[in-house]
Amino acid sequence: MSLRKHLYRSKKNRKFVPTYRTLAHLCPLDVQVDVQVDVQVGVQVSDTIASVLSMANTRFYLDERGAKPNTPRVLKVAIAHKGSSALVSLSLKLLPNQWDGKKQRVVNHPDQMLTNVYISSIKQQIDTILLNLANEGKLGTMKASEIRSYIDLELNPERAEAKAEEERKAKSFAVRFLKFAESKSASTRGVYMQTYRRMIAFVGDELQKLSFEDITREWIGKFEAFLAKTAPSKNARNIHLRNIRAVFNEAIDDEITTAYPFRRYDVRPVATRKRNLKVEDLRTLFDYPCEEYAVKYQDLFKLMFMLIGINAIDLYNLKKIVDGRVSFNRSKTHRLYSIKVEPEALEIINKYRGKGWLLDIHDRYKNHQDFLKKMNDALKKIGPMKRVGRGGKKVREPLFPEISTYWARHSWATIAASLDIPRDTIAHALGHGGNTVTDIYIDFDERKVDEANRKVLDWVLYGKR
Repeated sequence: MSLRKHLYRSKKNRKFVPTYRTLAHLCPLDVQVDVQVDVQVGVQVSDTIASVLSMANTRFYLDERGAKPNTPRVLKVAIAHKGSSALVSLSLKLLPNQWDGKKQRVVNHPDQMLTNVYISSIKQQIDTILLNLANEGKLGTMKASEIRSYIDLELNPERAEAKAEEERKAKSFAVRFLKFAESKSASTRGVYMQTYRRMIAFVGDELQKLSFEDITREWIGKFEAFLAKTAPSKNARNIHLRNIRAVFNEAIDDEITTAYPFRRYDVRPVATRKRNLKVEDLRTLFDYPCEEYAVKYQDLFKLMFMLIGINAIDLYNLKKIVDGRVSFNRSKTHRLYSIKVEPEALEIINKYRGKGWLLDIHDRYKNHQDFLKKMNDALKKIGPMKRVGRGGKKVREPLFPEISTYWARHSWATIAASLDIPRDTIAHALGHGGNTVTDIYIDFDERKVDEANRKVLDWVLYGKR
């Protein structure tokens, strides 16, 4: 039987588009029809064929699940394909007595005729979409749920546009970067936002248009050259590059992109002068008769050292001592960390006890950054001071003009190594490691860390090995 009279070529896409009458004739609701399309010869039907096109069955379905009595229900199109089904919701609600499921028609409705024309039109559009999918060889590989999503987007172009925009945003480097930064802690997020601002300074609003594929090895090289104008230190530039790399790694894991511009790009740290104090320097700093305002910062630096180089933010957030130990989740790694409070450390803690927190620094400073800035400024000024001129201007000769709180951590590790404390013990004392399978199954013996810290303190404070 020739079907040419039942189809016309769409002027828009040159596809064969069946009339509703054709589909009603060819595709009864309970029959699966095989159609073979030959665009050169015409369209032919075989009633026994296993052909290119295996048409999915479509049928109207009034969804009464979960509906209250005498309330309108949503009319849907049920798509049956390969033993599974899916529903496409229409913008039409009917009462149970307004739908004849057997005849697949609207009844007892004030706008019965127009409503039936509407659902017939929707049915024709859906069957046309299915026929075109089959003609393109796509239908056979699709699940019913995939067909439903495809039809939904075809029937609602505005949703298709919204989905395209959503997919564009998902592949937008800037959007992903900000989302990644937002997932980090406040301090880490601040570092990522510095990188974001540097990228804005580099390419301006163009950053919003860049996809991951646009961030090439050449782009990274030009960005680093731009950074070098204000950041001559390679290690400082590497912070920004590592932040970008972290976002790429997550996007690859999420299958957003396969691009990776860092495959042959060097972001290894450059060796720098060690940020630590020798034992003699530490003893000088700990015992130096500094100005009254600096005594507190001198004591707190000493406390940081006694707590195995604890970071300023973690010191600031300590709450209490339990069983002679301070326990906290390290801000940088979020891993649980426990340190024994030695008598010398407890003496300093008691001197600066806080109200709701372990130390009063939480009561006296706006946040840990405010505390950190003031402490670093004070540490850098410790040293001989004299007043000159009529106004008595202070002239200082700092002992360690580049010192910061982080030197407590470096110094502890360096001295521990000089005392032949095993590297594994030093690593665990500093909160490193813990990501291997072995680390997951074996709890490191805290006693080893406690003994290591005591050994370091005995050597620095009392000269005992």
